[in-house]
Amino acid sequence: MKKEDKFQVIESITEKLENNEIFYLTDTSELDVETINRLRRLCFKRNVTMQVVKNTLLRKAMEKSTKDFEQLYDVLKGATSIMVSDTGNVPAKLIKEFRKSSPKPILKGAYIQESIYIGESQLDILESLKSKEELIGDIIGLLQSPAKNVISALQSGGNILAGVLKTLSEKEG
Repeated sequence: MKKEDKFQVIESITEKLENNEIFYLTDTSELDVETINRLRRLCFKRNVTMQVVKNTLLRKAMEKSTKDFEQLYDVLKGATSIMVSDTGNVPAKLIKEFRKSSPKPILKGAYIQESIYIGESQLDILESLKSKEELIGDIIGLLQSPAKNVISALQSGGNILAGVLKTLSEKEG
């Protein structure tokens, strides 16, 4: 690879790292072409982009970035693929689903909105992360719950109060 080509690749990867808050580093080595193509199709269906990268170029892009990726430098060994997504848990779910039929990809590390996760042991944690939309939905549900309880209490209290007033008015009459 020529020096100009390497520079362009580093620039491209740096831009990808700067513009995305979520990416996973995986090991997809030793997968045959057919299996890699199945993985790429699954990534495409889940709106995840996957790119095989050279570790030295990825490290240079990480060093050039304004974000702090230093903890990820140690996982840049062997073959590395970078998976980029808009949702934090989608690549983890994709990896677990794909591994039902294949031993790889293996999670090396992940960067999710300034948090770094290292190693395969983090896959279950990453899978259980909620997306921004799910968290907003949970918060709205929690905020609505007390209001619903108050309205329900007022409605049932109103029925009781109406019954008491009716009983008192019938007694007086």
